[in-house]
Amino acid sequence: MAILRKDEIREMDLEEMYEKLGELKSEFSREKALCSTGSAPENPGKIGELRRTIARIKTIITETERRK
Repeated sequence: MAILRKDEIREMDLEEMYEKLGELKSEFSREKALCSTGSAPENPGKIGELRRTIARIKTIITETERRK
């Protein structure tokens, strides 16, 4: 999954943001499950980046909904 920057997220409409949020959450849970079983992750920084991207999308969704 590619890292999404705030400009890229702001170009999406709300439906796309919610869809991407669901995808990222499922990927995050898969990565978290791999770590909890004791296996070494392929990319150790991926979990942190997924968390930040999820938070970024949630923040922009909140900002967008408040404007309406």
